[in-house]
Amino acid sequence: MASKLDVPLALPPLRRDGLFWLTLALTAFAVAPFALPGYFWGANDARHHVYFLFEYNRLVEDGIWWPRWSPDFAFGYGYPFFNIYGPLSHFLAQLLLHFLGFEYTAAIKSIFALSVVGSAGTMYAYVRVWAGRAPALLAALVYTYIPYHLLNLYVRANLAESMAFVWMPLCLLAVRQAIVRPHYGWVVLSAGAYAALMLTSNLVIVLFTPVLALYAVTLTLVYAAPPGLARPSLWAWLGRVVVRGLPGALGLAAGLGLSAVFWLPMLLERQYVRVDQWFDGRYNFRGHFVYFHQLFSPQWGFGASTIGPDDTVGYQIGVMPLLLVTAGLLLVWPRAGRLRWEIGVLLLAALGGTFLGLVWAAPLWEVPVVGGLLGAAQFPWRWFSMTALGLSALAGLPLMGLSERETNHGLSLPLVSLATLVILASYPLLRVEIVEPAEGPVSLAALMRFQQSSDEMTGSTAWVREIPTWSPMADEYIAQEQRGEPVRPVASLVDYTLMNYNKETGFVVNSEARSAIMEEVWYWSGLPGRSIVYNHFYYPGWRAYLLDGRHGQIVRELAIVPEDGPLGRMTVPVDQGEGYILLRFEDTPPRIVGRAISQGTLVLLALVGVGIGWRTLRRQRMGQSRQEHRTT
Repeated sequence: MASKLDVPLALPPLRRDGLFWLTLALTAFAVAPFALPGYFWGANDARHHVYFLFEYNRLVEDGIWWPRWSPDFAFGYGYPFFNIYGPLSHFLAQLLLHFLGFEYTAAIKSIFALSVVGSAGTMYAYVRVWAGRAPALLAALVYTYIPYHLLNLYVRANLAESMAFVWMPLCLLAVRQAIVRPHYGWVVLSAGAYAALMLTSNLVIVLFTPVLALYAVTLTLVYAAPPGLARPSLWAWLGRVVVRGLPGALGLAAGLGLSAVFWLPMLLERQYVRVDQWFDGRYNFRGHFVYFHQLFSPQWGFGASTIGPDDTVGYQIGVMPLLLVTAGLLLVWPRAGRLRWEIGVLLLAALGGTFLGLVWAAPLWEVPVVGGLLGAAQFPWRWFSMTALGLSALAGLPLMGLSERETNHGLSLPLVSLATLVILASYPLLRVEIVEPAEGPVSLAALMRFQQSSDEMTGSTAWVREIPTWSPMADEYIAQEQRGEPVRPVASLVDYTLMNYNKETGFVVNSEARSAIMEEVWYWSGLPGRSIVYNHFYYPGWRAYLLDGRHGQIVRELAIVPEDGPLGRMTVPVDQGEGYILLRFEDTPPRIVGRAISQGTLVLLALVGVGIGWRTLRRQRMGQSRQEHRTT
């Protein structure tokens, strides 16, 4: 028999829910540090995101709104950054930069702030559909102020992971509703939320997908069971399972379709970049497990994860989340009914995420296949994002069953007291370190200094044998800055040091046009067997063409040969005589197929939506016609 907690909740529309707007207002304390003047340049990834945006803007200025190649990373040798890193959070920042005139740092801080407010809103919307409004407010506040979330915001300054906190509850909400109360709108929301998570962080989605899949399967099995004591036949039960599970499955499949433009080339072309840079040396997971006592340590500081238990940063779970979840389980579990299964999955996510980040789980990380999945987190403590998600969603349990009709707009003394304690418990952690940029104002010269000083953003492609530590392009940018000139991109990618300028027997090359992903050159070669060498790493998608004149039509494609040297630069063999060569970064088959799948999925969702809307409207008109016929 269904318990009181199983009874569907009568909820006002979200836009008319006063507690929802109160929840968003109470995130102000977490947003406030981003309103301080200056920027937290010293935080782990704070500089990265400014220069990711800087590079994104460089490409947008050339008309490229979906970038894949970043020409200035790796000291100007280039890197397919946005081909393997989710671009959505930086696309949002680019909108602020491009259309509203924000500065780089202001745009990044604004997206951080929006991620805080958005994550609270989606957690509230998710929890209120199964637990009620008061539990939803408490859960959203815990989600906002739980220490791991604040670590991501102020210490690690990881924009992609902070934005992922918005999409995870939205995925849970949409999938849950698609299964429990099937409607096409929930299918579309499932698709959009899952695609947004994929386009935001292809790291977090690997951690979250097993949780989401277990959640969907559990709900499907629970709600496929018929009411009462009657047991259907096996085939009847399987039919109910399919009917219940299909909307959620279709939503997630559509989410994969919408995001195929990113994940398909990311997976298929990942083999062409050096991944040892991501997982070796100081990035080796073996030195970054968390010790049990650190979960309860008050230690909180700034810096990076270090080997051993003496990190300057804190990995505490938080006293209030633990107390709220423990008390809630004791109060609610005996009368939770079918919600026990839902609560159990969220609890398993919290416990599992915590365990996988602890040193106790180290042997699992060495198991083939299993270790590969776990290692997608790079650092074991990144699994704590699942801890934060599960604990936060359960933190409102102590208030389940609280009668909202007897309170003023849903407020009550227990709710106000617990919400206050949640904020006060984390208040000492709401701080950032505002420092000046060591590299100087944002520019290409500063980007070169950043890469040199921190050994960051110097990723290499698979053809690079020795990772560069400087470049001729970097020399040029520093020289421009020292001369007091605006720092502009180099005029040509051609390595002119290899040219022999003797017109009779030598080799002459002159750049005719250049953009972030293209260069056209004129050449004259007095001898056969010459090659133009470009100061760019080779990577699939770069193609070279012989033109019939300056800015002319393509005559034929030329071969691009990776340099037989430490840098793996692109070389283009040319014929004796003169000609015009176009080097251009283009789409590859995985990128073309991925884009076609995404466009096709979007069109299909729209057509189905129009069809459902038309059928609904037709039924309404037929009903009105019958009613009018009866009255006459």
